Amino acid sequence: MISRVLTVLALVAGLSACAIKPMSDEERANQIVQAAKMTLQKFKASNDHPLEQYRALLPKAQGIVILPGVVKGGFVLAAEGGSGVLLAKDASGRWGYPAFYLMASGSVGLQMGAQMGDVVLLVFSQDAVAAIIESQGKLGADLGLVLGTVGAGVEASTTTNVGADILAFSQGIGAFAGGSLEASALIKRNDLNQAFYGQAIGPADIVLQGNAQNPAADSLRAALDAQ
Repeated sequence: MISRVLTVLALVAGLSACAIKPMSDEERANQIVQAAKMTLQKFKASNDHPLEQYRALLPKAQGIVILPGVVKGGFVLAAEGGSGVLLAKDASGRWGYPAFYLMASGSVGLQMGAQMGDVVLLVFSQDAVAAIIESQGKLGADLGLVLGTVGAGVEASTTTNVGADILAFSQGIGAFAGGSLEASALIKRNDLNQAFYGQAIGPADIVLQGNAQNPAADSLRAALDAQ
């Protein structure tokens, strides 16, 4: 009996050790790619009215940023962030391979609460895709782009959706006072790019030049094609 108890305790200890084992950059990158695919599947299956517009506009998009599980919360000082991927269409209209990004922002105000949800940005021109890659400024004025927002849970943008370079869609994020996606910046994750592709490579080479491939992203690309 004692030996059985010790065996069970040893197994529990082993599982606990595995649970707290730091995730490698390669594992993290693969996890983000799979989470991005799941986000696309959820958006496709959703009955939310705003996501009908997302599905109608996706074929017109030249690029897409998928940010699964964005966390936002705080009190007085608020922070928002989440890692995700940027993909773009090539000259033939096919979706290329992903580059990894972090969306981060901070704001000050009377803010309470915490939410988690998925955010997808549709990018409607190759110039807008290039602007995201060439600059790590804020999504609005810093990039010289017009950002619109659609859907409950993403704060109302100060711009209109008509003629927007980027439209942001969300699911699962509750109301959150203060701030705006326009104050958010997309920051390239060179560590994850290198881990995923096995070489030091930047977003321009991945997204614009198509100089990197990894079969682990093929199911994500297929999910985009199936939207």
